[in-house]
Amino acid sequence: MTPSLILRCIVSFLVSVCSYHTGSPLQSEPSITPDAGLQPSAAPFWRDPAKRAIVFQVAALLLVASVCYYLFTNTQANLERQSIATGFGFLETEAGFEIGEAMVDYSAADSYADALLVGALNTIKVSFIGVILTVILGTFIGIARLSSNWLVARLAAGYIEVMQNIPVLLQLFFWYAIFYETFPSPRQALNPFNGVFLCNRGLIFAVPEAHAAHTAMGWVLLIALVAGWGLNRWGRRRQALTGQIFPIIRVTLALCLGLPLLTWLFYGAPTAMNVPELQSFNFKGGITISPEFSALLLGLVFYTAAFVAEIVRAGIQSVSRGQIEAAMSVGLRPGQVLHLVIFPQALRVIIPPLTSQLLNLTKNSSLAIAIGYADFVAVTNTTINQTGQAIEGVALIMLVYLSFSLSTSLFMNIYNKKMVLVER
Repeated sequence: MTPSLILRCIVSFLVSVCSYHTGSPLQSEPSITPDAGLQPSAAPFWRDPAKRAIVFQVAALLLVASVCYYLFTNTQANLERQSIATGFGFLETEAGFEIGEAMVDYSAADSYADALLVGALNTIKVSFIGVILTVILGTFIGIARLSSNWLVARLAAGYIEVMQNIPVLLQLFFWYAIFYETFPSPRQALNPFNGVFLCNRGLIFAVPEAHAAHTAMGWVLLIALVAGWGLNRWGRRRQALTGQIFPIIRVTLALCLGLPLLTWLFYGAPTAMNVPELQSFNFKGGITISPEFSALLLGLVFYTAAFVAEIVRAGIQSVSRGQIEAAMSVGLRPGQVLHLVIFPQALRVIIPPLTSQLLNLTKNSSLAIAIGYADFVAVTNTTINQTGQAIEGVALIMLVYLSFSLSTSLFMNIYNKKMVLVER
């Protein structure tokens, strides 16, 4: 073997070894300059996550639309085969049934739309009053649950345990039975005060007779509340700038009491009263709070307030103990500590779960049908029984309660956004 052949073999061996370790052959490759305009090749359509997501969403939407179309056409065919009318034209026909409680004028000669309006207003009435009473009672019980007084704390804890573990429907039956089984008939009605009667037909009491002064007093009271709200905002800004506290509560109370009183005096101080009188088997005149409404309101309030109390307790305990001690060290009274230090910080924890409980109260009001209160569900069920249009009736129930829930959530979310603590 010649020396040149041996040299060529060694060079070839070294080249192969270098190529193995570097992963690329030792050969000259054409250099690519940055201005060559070459771009990486685009990924195929089926490997692009963004495009795949769009395809999957469109496919899911088409699937849902196909299912809805099938259910709709199938329902329409079944209704036509059984000669059942469809649509909401029945709302304009005569209802033909009376409603025991109505916030607006209503008779059996009115339309189904008027009847459903009465039911919706009854639901709004019991829900609105129930929400206010629930927040007040739940806050009181929640604070009492943390009281240093042993008896008060144990009574609050007992109330929470009992009310949370008794089904709300059973509580409605309990309160309804108390009104009908405990209280006497109208002829033997209890009369604790002049013009006030209590019997198994409800609580009946006297009210002032209709007069222009009362309407004017209502508008003046509304103006006083708006003025109090404006003074509250001004007082907060003034306190932030000067440190001086404006007595907003006392001023607002003075406006709410003084302005309507002056209006009443201006109209001649009318004192005529519409006093209830026993006629035949029932009372006529005055205002009657029915047992159905009372039982529903008490059941919903006492049941939901137990959960609200636990929410308030958890919110208060979420505030650092150091905050409370610092407030007490500067001389604040317990009421001021609770109002100025604890609650502003606890609200960020309280409001979200409180919203859920208020929604539960509104939805639980549909149990009124069990005790005969004419809420929206009860009126709609009567409408369905008379017209046979169950699909439209159930759709109206869903739409109305969805509207109530969304409205409550919107208000609470706005309030929550306003009360949130802004960190620096």
